[in-house]
Amino acid sequence: MTDNKSSQRVEQLLDSPDLAVALESDRFKQFLDQVPVAVAVSELTPNERIVYANLEFERLTGRDGDRIVGGLWTDLPGEASTGEARALGEAVAAERDYIGSYALPRDGDPLTVDAWSNIIEDDEGEPVFRLVALVETVASATSVLDELHERVREKDTQLRELQHRVKNNLQMITALIRVEAKGVADRSTGEGFDRLAGRVEALGLLYRSLGEAGPEEAVDLGVYLSEIASAVMRAHAVEGIRLDMQVDTWPVSLDVAMPAGLVVNELLTNALKHAFVGREGGTITLRCNNQADGCRVFIADDGVGLPQGASWPKPGKLSALIVRSLLQNAKARLDVESTPGEGVRVTIVFTSEDAAPGGDLPA
Repeated sequence: MTDNKSSQRVEQLLDSPDLAVALESDRFKQFLDQVPVAVAVSELTPNERIVYANLEFERLTGRDGDRIVGGLWTDLPGEASTGEARALGEAVAAERDYIGSYALPRDGDPLTVDAWSNIIEDDEGEPVFRLVALVETVASATSVLDELHERVREKDTQLRELQHRVKNNLQMITALIRVEAKGVADRSTGEGFDRLAGRVEALGLLYRSLGEAGPEEAVDLGVYLSEIASAVMRAHAVEGIRLDMQVDTWPVSLDVAMPAGLVVNELLTNALKHAFVGREGGTITLRCNNQADGCRVFIADDGVGLPQGASWPKPGKLSALIVRSLLQNAKARLDVESTPGEGVRVTIVFTSEDAAPGGDLPA
């Protein structure tokens, strides 16, 4: 994950739903070049050709951008590392979501990567782009996916779990990029990249938490939310605004932690940017406290409150999509209160039955 100085951030990238237009923005490409995941994009029509590859993609494939952009996926090096006679380029064009582990040629030992391929549709549901992501497998520290793969070989039921989770994560990341790129009117503003980078950083913190997870793949919600809060405060530090934080240890599943972290990231960012306009300072409160049958998360500020007639999340915004994911995946209850001159208060309640790791996955 990029550090705070390298992730200068923005609310809206371009006033267009076309990812190709977004990729023409130098600032957007600079941002993707800082992401520690290899990303390449092809345009599906008229003839599928690669139109963008970030620096990490160039590094992992061992080819510079001039040899990648304009070419075909089948031109990419790499063979399946599981013994199957399958080339990376062929699998990219033929499959979706997680497509396996591949060995990329090097002078010494081959470089092993995990690979994903995902189709991005336009607003009418027509396929327009293919997004491919590669993540290097570190030999000295077994990745979370490697651990999952080992257990998949033992239990067929865990294969469905892996596919579900990887699909959700990849769709969330592509949605973050695509929705942000769709609504930006002013290239000079920095607020949209700010929010985009904050959301991606929240996902990065979750990935790190997964790397530290035990055999049940539990994410400690209290620790995860405290890390998000610390990251947001560092990125948007404002003199006179303090964070009052108290969290308990409470293990949850990945499908609960991901939307919960993104919602808390949105609320804290909103409070720092808008709650104390015209004031010398104030207090933001974050609580994550255990209850008899679950957990209660409370986020509040003592700022100016929402404007008259306004609500949160605002329909049609990415924050509304994230909240809907929280309500559906985590089956959480969410309550929002705002009083003019007294701030905003948001309460999220989880039950142990729905949020605990190892439970049933949502349909």
